[in-house]
Amino acid sequence: MPTTRRDFLHLAAAATGAAAVNGLVPQSVSAALPSPLRADRAPRALRILILGGTGFTGPHQVHYAIDRGHHVTVFNRGRSQADLPAAVVHLQGDRNAPDGLAALEREVANGTKWDVVIDNPTTLPFWVRDAGRVLGDATQHYVFISTISVYADTSRAGMDETTELAAYTGADALAETMQTYQASRGGLYGPLKAASEREAEKWFPGRTTVIRPGLIVGPRDMSGRFTYWPVRIARGGEVLAPGTGHDAVQVIDARDLAEWTIRMAETRTFGTYNATGPAGELTIAEMLGGIRGAFDGTTKMNLTWVPADFLAEQSIRGWSHMPVWVAPRDDNAGFSRVSIERALNTGLTFRPLAMTARDTLEWFRSLPSDVQARVGGPLAAEREAEVLRAWHARPGA
Repeated sequence: MPTTRRDFLHLAAAATGAAAVNGLVPQSVSAALPSPLRADRAPRALRILILGGTGFTGPHQVHYAIDRGHHVTVFNRGRSQADLPAAVVHLQGDRNAPDGLAALEREVANGTKWDVVIDNPTTLPFWVRDAGRVLGDATQHYVFISTISVYADTSRAGMDETTELAAYTGADALAETMQTYQASRGGLYGPLKAASEREAEKWFPGRTTVIRPGLIVGPRDMSGRFTYWPVRIARGGEVLAPGTGHDAVQVIDARDLAEWTIRMAETRTFGTYNATGPAGELTIAEMLGGIRGAFDGTTKMNLTWVPADFLAEQSIRGWSHMPVWVAPRDDNAGFSRVSIERALNTGLTFRPLAMTARDTLEWFRSLPSDVQARVGGPLAAEREAEVLRAWHARPGA
């Protein structure tokens, strides 16, 4: 069956949030964490508070900020482990608990202030409200990491930051909890992120930066949403490839997103920005070809392109079974053609795709086998082979 927008939101939300919410990110994901492309010293050192900091993009932010000469504090539950620099200050708390911000409250009561607060993990608007109550007078810059899934209509290409947002239709967005959010199976993901953006502007008026990433990829990605492709292509043989090859895709390396976020903090750049990549349009064929070209060429493999309709007949779904890709039709026609002009104009840059692919594969291979089994991708080799056999056996093939 085709992937609907509701499916998109459920799959994106589940993959993005599950590991962080449930504390499932093992310490071993920090292995083979590559260094930033560049880490010149910043013009001045900032005091940076990162809410989260041990999940996917957070450690990249922390490492880059420290290398740039900033002073970093992280606030999280302390359940996930990350190999952070010794200079980082750790505060522990749980934003779901009634007194979960006590550690921050004590810091503020003692006169601590931060030049910028970066809020990575928030999905629930009351998290932003509570952070605003505690930190509203303790910082001059609040960076909220949102998502391009806030948009109400993804059927047209070129969505920019002025595109209408998904509407929350419940009784009270601030009353939503992790339980009600998870029960919605993604139906509340975009609306609650949009409501969280509004809450940020309420508590940090005129000093908020909203960043709306697309699909975030690279080392530390526990979702398998991009990792599947470097792992699969490196294995070689006949590779099931979705569509015709001409469909657009968009991804952003977590390190590019993290480093640009820190630079936005350094320049105190406010406003709302879509953040995905690359700078120009990328097709699924170009992406898979770029990943293939990242390796030494000794692995023999070939791509077999299978049309979207046939994949649907085989219950192979875009985004879930075929990561990154979705058939560009109906409600999803513009999903992978989001405008990032504003972000490019503020200095968003991108690593080469080959570097992302090589680093992701290196990171994956450094993981224990049980973790590899969880993050290697959503399509088992046996199921891929079945679909390929069915494709080759169709009448007239």
